[in-house]
Amino acid sequence: MTDGRSWQGNWKARLYERVRERGYDSLIAFAEARPTASLVALAEELGRDDIAGVQVFSGLVAEAERSHQVTRLVRGQFVRELCTYLPNGWPAALDDDVRMEVAMALSQWSAYTPETHKERVRQARATLRATPPPPGWRPLGPDDALLRTLLPDEDA
Repeated sequence: MTDGRSWQGNWKARLYERVRERGYDSLIAFAEARPTASLVALAEELGRDDIAGVQVFSGLVAEAERSHQVTRLVRGQFVRELCTYLPNGWPAALDDDVRMEVAMALSQWSAYTPETHKERVRQARATLRATPPPPGWRPLGPDDALLRTLLPDEDA
């Protein structure tokens, strides 16, 4: 966790410098090499004291918009949230404790969804609630088949 230093100076330049230092030409490439890592974990890897998760997400959104890959980014963020809140995959039964974890994963996913995709994510969340995936389902990346049916790429 940072103490405010993450916003000092040119944080965007610092973020991309750290990405290049690790051998990646884009923030998306760096993040996709760690598809189950949380935004906080990605930020800590890039700079525990001066990079914040929200900065990583901001950079990811900007890159995704430029490359017309926002839907893929949104699916990837679902994977990150699911791995954080449900590390053993989708639960077989929804008791009160597990229901809370599912709610946290889905609400965090919504929170980290660009406005352009909010309605599509709302529909995908409703589908997950109405027709839960198989117990133990744990997508490991944005190209998971079931995840792609919930949130397919847009036609070009």
